[in-house]
Amino acid sequence: MCGIVGLFIKNATLETRLGELVAGMLVEMSERGPDSAGIAFYRNPTGAGVVKLVLFSGEPTFDWAHLAQQIERELGDEVELEVRASHAILVVHENLPQIRHWLHEHHPELRLMSAGTAIEIFKEKGQPRDVVRRFQLAEMAGSHAIGHTRMATESAVTTEHSHPFSTGMDLCLVHNGSLSNHNRLRQVLRREGGIEFQTDNDSEVAAGYLTWRMGQGASLHEALEAGIADLDGFYTFCVGTKDGFAVLRDPIACKHAVLAETDDWVAMATEYRAIARLPGAGTARVWEPAPGQVYSWGRA
Repeated sequence: MCGIVGLFIKNATLETRLGELVAGMLVEMSERGPDSAGIAFYRNPTGAGVVKLVLFSGEPTFDWAHLAQQIERELGDEVELEVRASHAILVVHENLPQIRHWLHEHHPELRLMSAGTAIEIFKEKGQPRDVVRRFQLAEMAGSHAIGHTRMATESAVTTEHSHPFSTGMDLCLVHNGSLSNHNRLRQVLRREGGIEFQTDNDSEVAAGYLTWRMGQGASLHEALEAGIADLDGFYTFCVGTKDGFAVLRDPIACKHAVLAETDDWVAMATEYRAIARLPGAGTARVWEPAPGQVYSWGRA
């Protein structure tokens, strides 16, 4: 099962409605994924030398302000902090390897949801409607977003196992389907690519694979095309980057997917009913993505 949604805004006047629109799409997919839900937003890009982290704590009373003070005191960095339910957004000036090492040493109980210049991932256990309300996702503005509602089949129902998964700067992936070679591939990516994994979820491996390929110089389009040969199984991927998003179905294409485009937006969903609620959907060009073909949209 599981439900995927994605929305890329082409008309900048709609960016203030991104959260409202994509949250509505996500809730529409509740029947396909009642266990957990999440959305990756691309918004408020930072300047050069600045990284935005989203962290998760399973402890409801975790003191995020104290964490920010620790970072400022011990790393000598100024921290901007925003707390949303169980997650916190930290804007820091340290490089990512340094801050990840510090967090691992001092706060191993925290989980890094995303890191980059624009990406912010919010995900949690529970019904999609409750997740949207908990994080106040409908109020978000931004350029694009991808989301997922999960019906767990291959791993535990936890916040960490929820989608989207991020394994590299500003890159995330949501996945409907199942990979058969993810255990072997996880070992290869750890050994050859130095990719770090936080769960046993096969979707995180797919994200790690794309991070590895792109780290070798491939574009997102090229990395996805290479994945057709290297990732065994059946799947629909929706992948976000800071510039846009891409969609790929495996060559068998047994998992649902619909694409639609107007002058104002491009949308992807597991079922059309999630797209039908968007403004102008009645005049959109609608089609089913072909098997084994990469579709992508972005800004230069």
